[in-house]
Amino acid sequence: MYDERFIGPMRAEIAQLGVAELKSAQAVDDALKGTKGTQLMVVNSMCGCAARNMRPAVAMALKHSVTPNHKFTVFAGNDVDATRQARAYFTGYAPSSPSIALLKDGKLVHMIERWQIEGRAAEEIAQDLTAAFDKHCAPAAV
Repeated sequence: MYDERFIGPMRAEIAQLGVAELKSAQAVDDALKGTKGTQLMVVNSMCGCAARNMRPAVAMALKHSVTPNHKFTVFAGNDVDATRQARAYFTGYAPSSPSIALLKDGKLVHMIERWQIEGRAAEEIAQDLTAAFDKHCAPAAV
């Protein structure tokens, strides 16, 4: 586990975007099983690619005109049980931090893994996210 003095600013960077921190497995289940609509799950991390690429990408994407109904985060390495439980929803994907998942009614519809974050510009990652938001979060046409 990382010292909270070091990761506090990393937690705050995501939380200030209106993303709710989940710190237990039960909180993850309550958020994902009991919530209708679209859910963003950010697996935050202490690594450099989270700071340089992932967190700025999430901030950019959440300024888009279409965003998920609910936004959540867990911190890999500190919120161990919460992170393990969040990853249980990412069927077919190996554990990855940082990572960003988009779920609809608790079912995974889009995943961005670490290998898609490392070495890419935050703007590119944000474009991937906003395309997923447009596809999965936009209101159904009448």
